[in-house]
Amino acid sequence: MSRASRRREERGGAEAGGAPRRNRAPFYIMGGSVLAALLILAIVAQQGSGPTSHHPMPRVDAQASQVMPAARYDTSPRVAETYRKAAEIVSILDGLYCYCFCRETFRHYSLLDCFKDDHAASCDVCLREAEIAYDMNQQGRSLDEIRQTIDGMYGRT
Repeated sequence: MSRASRRREERGGAEAGGAPRRNRAPFYIMGGSVLAALLILAIVAQQGSGPTSHHPMPRVDAQASQVMPAARYDTSPRVAETYRKAAEIVSILDGLYCYCFCRETFRHYSLLDCFKDDHAASCDVCLREAEIAYDMNQQGRSLDEIRQTIDGMYGRT
């Protein structure tokens, strides 16, 4: 009989019938690890699954006076018209993430910030998002519906 077998026997490792008792600790550790991993995945999935997770909440103090005057862009009809439209839907624009990534680059809070200066005038993404938001708002669509449409266009669903 080997030394390990004798130690096991001395500790009472053998059950009635002579079969050695198995150490169940690895199974508990593995089971607990799997449950913890599943819990973490569920939490991460829940946080990122909301349709508005990356969109900002509209600020209560958003005002049309914050948008640059459309007359400033009279030489560019599309830009002037979009700035005019932006002034009509400031609360909608303030609830939209801008897909030109100006939040990351210029620290903009929302699409509305793009229209507070000349940024949107030279950015087709900003102009297009504002046009879509204006048109959908005119059709009576909600902010969440506008967000979903823009997310679908720019690949973030």
